[in-house]
Amino acid sequence: MAQGESTLGGNTAPLAVRMRPRNLGEIAGQEKLLTAGSPLHALAQPGSTSSVSVILWGPPGTGKTSLAHAIAASSDRRCVELSAVTAGVKDVRSVMDEAQNQRDLYGVRTLLFLDEIHRFSKAQQDALLPGVENGWVTLIAATTENPSFSVVTPLLSRSLLLRLEPLTDDALVSLIERALTEPYGLNNEFFLEEDASQAIIRFASGDARRVLTSLEAAASIAQQTSKKKSKQLNISAEHVAAAVDSALLRYDRNGDEHYDVISAFIKSIRGSDPDAAIHYLARMIAAGEDPRFIARRLVISASEDIGLADPHALSVATAAAEAVAFIGMPEGRIPLAEATVYLATAPKSNAAYLAIDAALSDVKAGKTGVVPIHLRDSHYSGAKKLGHGKGYLYPHDNPLGVVQQQYLPDSLKGRIYYDPTEHGSERDIRARLEKLRAITRRDSPSTKNS
Repeated sequence: MAQGESTLGGNTAPLAVRMRPRNLGEIAGQEKLLTAGSPLHALAQPGSTSSVSVILWGPPGTGKTSLAHAIAASSDRRCVELSAVTAGVKDVRSVMDEAQNQRDLYGVRTLLFLDEIHRFSKAQQDALLPGVENGWVTLIAATTENPSFSVVTPLLSRSLLLRLEPLTDDALVSLIERALTEPYGLNNEFFLEEDASQAIIRFASGDARRVLTSLEAAASIAQQTSKKKSKQLNISAEHVAAAVDSALLRYDRNGDEHYDVISAFIKSIRGSDPDAAIHYLARMIAAGEDPRFIARRLVISASEDIGLADPHALSVATAAAEAVAFIGMPEGRIPLAEATVYLATAPKSNAAYLAIDAALSDVKAGKTGVVPIHLRDSHYSGAKKLGHGKGYLYPHDNPLGVVQQQYLPDSLKGRIYYDPTEHGSERDIRARLEKLRAITRRDSPSTKNS
């Protein structure tokens, strides 16, 4: 092969396209979905009468498109492919009309593969319903986003939802071996060194397409830089490093991974694991997440999960948010990291959070009662004639700064909403509050909100 040649394996199509599976046996990974008798296995059988529609949900490079093509190639169905990026309602209706004609006139069934269904509007998805419901088409739809958020309920209820997982390292190794040896792949023209193989697998993070793209790029560099005229060229870890500048995180700021990572971030802070919290913070920063979004979640966490166990936590989180807005990124990563570590290592209490939610629950349930007359505003004209403020005791007039006095409405007399923990500063608050309630509620036993 001539040095500097722009294609590999004598084919101008990308390696990822050339290696697309032609049947289910060539699918890498997803064994749980492809066992004998499974819905996908049944769809792929020639003469199969299965008409179940399927939504394939998973990260990029897990085989959604490959599965659809393999099923279409293995079955005797007529196959039509649409992309939600380019197709409209008119295209969908045209496919449905033709599918109905093919079934009624010629007995030919149609398999419709719709890529990126989450990009379809509600009207476009609704246009699929008659064909799916009446069996004019067997729909195989692919999405990288959680269908619960991106697919209309009627279509979701008429389809089988199958979750695809990132490929295991073993599945990726098998894929690499096939790509190196198959005639339509790299045709045994390259030898991949072990450390180079491991580098590609680490970079891929379970993404088959990324494996093949990285392998092809590394092979191209090995071919262009080799000075040897050997039958088989070596691909080294250096070639892989040159082909792959940095690991691209699988993180869609509008998709499922966005919610999973921020959830893990907050739960790591709540669980007092600063190392895990910093890891998820790094993933969000590296993926280009809006730092203001991260800062807002830190402020919420400081209030919800730490509260008065460490009253300074909210100040730290708010200061980090202000610092990020003031200095921007990439320097903003530093105050974000400082706040993350502080919150993760702080004592935890959700007592204030539970208190307001319990009080709101009572209010929404109609448990309000009237404001005690001695607490009502007495400053406007005529208020005193109504008795407003009469009998009110001014705490500052008492040497203790606190007096026996009813503050809650009669119907909620003695109710407790805030129940401090024994963690951090709340231990002192709890001891002080017990003394305060012993004075303010001397004649009314307290009852916790349940």
